[in-house]
Amino acid sequence: MTEDADAIPTVGEAVHDSARDRVGRVMGHEGPYIQLRPLAGGREWDADPGHLRPLTPAELLSALVAEANARSRQPR
Repeated sequence: MTEDADAIPTVGEAVHDSARDRVGRVMGHEGPYIQLRPLAGGREWDADPGHLRPLTPAELLSALVAEANARSRQPR
């Protein structure tokens, strides 16, 4: 996503949804909404593009580490 506030994030881009305070990866576009999925997979949700911003490299790394830590705590 560019610095332009009206820019639409591209499929595969990691973004922060400020309306839900969640991080997700863009899976597609449907009508006025963007479909996001948690970085580790899971159920998609619709997000308003006006509430999305791209993650910084540090935020992306932090989110990926948090997902890996959560998976490591799951029973096998």
